[in-house]
Amino acid sequence: VQLQASGGGLVQAGGSLRLSCAASGLTFGSYVMGWFRQAPGKEREFVAAISRTGSRTYYADSVKGRFTISRDNAKNTVYLQTNILKPEDTAVYNCAAGSGLNYKISDYAYLGQGTLVTVSS
Repeated sequence: VQLQASGGGLVQAGGSLRLSCAASGLTFGSYVMGWFRQAPGKEREFVAAISRTGSRTYYADSVKGRFTISRDNAKNTVYLQTNILKPEDTAVYNCAAGSGLNYKISDYAYLGQGTLVTVSS
């Protein structure tokens, strides 16, 4: 199984980035997909999750209203549109594939390589 995130970069506060995660080696539509992030010196935290069909989404309070998760099962890809970025959003963002639409990393069987998002003030 491979989950490869891309789309990160350096952006000014208030800006936007669209992160993508391409999945291979698994039946993509059978998995809940999530995004997690880890800032320097901090623990990994949940960002967002989306159900197998994309009909339901779930967000951390810290990103609700600013970030949008979506998926394209035909392309085996999950996206994270990040808007109104803040310096505290700076982190490595990883996507994950799992079974439960929730914030628990333990419910995700696979965690992919991340992409770095840096937000300058």
